[in-house]
Amino acid sequence: MTTATTATNATTPTTSTTPSVATTATFTADPAGHRVLTGDRPTGPLHLGHYFGTLHNRVQLQNQGVEMFVVIADYQVITDRDIADRLAEHTENLVLDYLAAGLDPDRATIFAHSAVPVLNQLLLPFLSLVSVAELNRNPTVKDEIAHSRQSAVNGLMFTYPAHQAADILFCKANLVPVGQDQLPHLEVARTIARRFNERYPHADGGTVFPTPRALLSDAPLLLGTDGGKMSKSRGNSVPLGATEDETARIIRGARTDADRRINYDPANRPEVSSLVLLAALCQDRAPEEIAEELGDGGAAALKRTVTDSVNEYLRPLRARRAELAADRGHLRQVLRDGAERANAVADATLDEVRKVMGAI
Repeated sequence: MTTATTATNATTPTTSTTPSVATTATFTADPAGHRVLTGDRPTGPLHLGHYFGTLHNRVQLQNQGVEMFVVIADYQVITDRDIADRLAEHTENLVLDYLAAGLDPDRATIFAHSAVPVLNQLLLPFLSLVSVAELNRNPTVKDEIAHSRQSAVNGLMFTYPAHQAADILFCKANLVPVGQDQLPHLEVARTIARRFNERYPHADGGTVFPTPRALLSDAPLLLGTDGGKMSKSRGNSVPLGATEDETARIIRGARTDADRRINYDPANRPEVSSLVLLAALCQDRAPEEIAEELGDGGAAALKRTVTDSVNEYLRPLRARRAELAADRGHLRQVLRDGAERANAVADATLDEVRKVMGAI
């Protein structure tokens, strides 16, 4: 599993020469020239991996003036499970986490996938642009299949990347904050955008869709307490809304190793290093500094430091979350307002798609 290499600024995108990966300079010079699509499946509460991987980045982008669309991908819940369990509750709780973390519904369009029918209408032409082999070899899909709750994988799982492409391209997003593990999905969206534009150009030679780029954070993938990928559905994460006692219990159960000397070595000591990194992210310090301070304290001292760091860092967010949770009607209104704005954008995009395809 991949962990970050620095912690001095957890939300600064990594520098890359890869065309599909954006850097800070991509949007800071012209924030109004960028539109972000990001989001989550409502399968459970957001956790620290989400926060340091993408959520804090979303808030920074919003505050810098980048237009933000945030999709709650409720239809995509049934890609890897038979039923969408507690869907309404999980959807509202995602809104709760978003607002507590600092997303502003007046500046960010927050909506549920199921409330924007155009997303599913775009899926059909998009699927015609990718082959079965391309969908089948997607490594992120393979990982999700390996951890699926289903005894047999349904067809929706293989179309998941094309579904995400519809989410991204309906609003013509050109910047997508993601973790490292989601890059294969984004590459499918980039492929679909390019192929659609080539196959269905505007009469004036223009194109319908931009080719979206990824925006990575310095912490694209934190390990879960079991040493695997931190995930809502795998029971190995620290939820943002957990109490301080719950946080302490979860971190006490985190996997480490037998070496009492604490150091930051992601390649050879991934579980220990992930905990060191988590403390460093919360303290806005380098992980090597945290490790040096812990010295020969062993796993117990490491876990106490991580627990104290996480609880201190999340205290203001959790206070805002508790206040917002008292008005569930407000959360539902945020979704209604977001759906109205998203549908207006989606309808305009579908009209354009139909026109260039000759379907009107």
